[in-house]
Amino acid sequence: MTGFLPGLDLSAAYYAEVVGPLLASEYPGLRYAAARLGQGSEVQGLDTERSADHDWGPRLLIALDSSDAAARAAEVTAMLAERLPATFRGYPTAYPLTADPGGAARHRVEVAGLGEWLTGWLGFDPRDGVGLLDWLATPAQRLAEITGGRVFHDGLAAADGSGGLDAARAALAWYPRDVWCYILACQWQRVAQEEGFPGRCAEAGDELGSAVVTARLARDLMRLALLMHRRYPLYSKWLGTALARTPGAASLGDPLAAAVAAVGWPDRQRALSQAYEAAARMHNDLGLTEPLDPAVRGFYDRPYQVLEAGRFVAALRDQVGDPQVRGLPLSGAADQLTDNTDAMGDIGTLRAVCAASYGISG
Repeated sequence: MTGFLPGLDLSAAYYAEVVGPLLASEYPGLRYAAARLGQGSEVQGLDTERSADHDWGPRLLIALDSSDAAARAAEVTAMLAERLPATFRGYPTAYPLTADPGGAARHRVEVAGLGEWLTGWLGFDPRDGVGLLDWLATPAQRLAEITGGRVFHDGLAAADGSGGLDAARAALAWYPRDVWCYILACQWQRVAQEEGFPGRCAEAGDELGSAVVTARLARDLMRLALLMHRRYPLYSKWLGTALARTPGAASLGDPLAAAVAAVGWPDRQRALSQAYEAAARMHNDLGLTEPLDPAVRGFYDRPYQVLEAGRFVAALRDQVGDPQVRGLPLSGAADQLTDNTDAMGDIGTLRAVCAASYGISG
């Protein structure tokens, strides 16, 4: 094994050289899609040599037509267990995952019906349409896990391109305009609710509190920038990396880095102000609303600067044409409601919470 082969390239070679030929030999005419989607830094192209120490290696999804899945999935899985080589490109083909009870080593070619796999991952099948509950209840991380990665073969698509895995991914490419404006408004609302707090904490002698709230605001501004660039925000480990890979990110990332590293309120406020104004200019560049003044201003009569982010909330909400979306509270999508890791992993709970909170159904 010489050098590091990124996981997506490893999976592509694994399909082309091993799994694809086995399926063609053992099941000629089988309709399926092959891809590397779902969890894993490699799906977003973020893996490094360090990633290979756990939950990493040759890995694929083989999605069958739902009419064949019940009868064929177990059979194909067993065939692969018997016929796959022990290693590929120097990596074991059977290995445990930390999420698996007992950590049993087995091959990581997942075979499932496409509809069942999509519904298990998302709570719905996007080939049947994506409704308001679907958009709101699905964390951005999960949307990134489906729209990222790579499809190596899509034998489930009809002649017009419909019905296959590529069609499912295309349906989730980005939020509809009204939903996008709403989610942006909710993200600005998070900034509006706390932008006056770092200064007040510092004024009260609470430098730790000022730093903590500044870090919260930095995270919200990072997510906001990704949303403005039509990129699903990734979870915390990769949020900064994703921002750094976004065009023009330095105008926001550099002052945010300075703000969270500052050791006193004057430097923190100076950097935060630069970040606020950079985010405001990004908003104006979108053209979703009339341009808004990007300059910071005083917070009532208090000696600290804010953006008055509520202006952006109101402007975006005014652009929402769908009365159902416009009437939603500013709580936002699932990952704006909560950042609890266990909750984010339970798609059924998220759908139930969003349905109950907003009075919508799937």
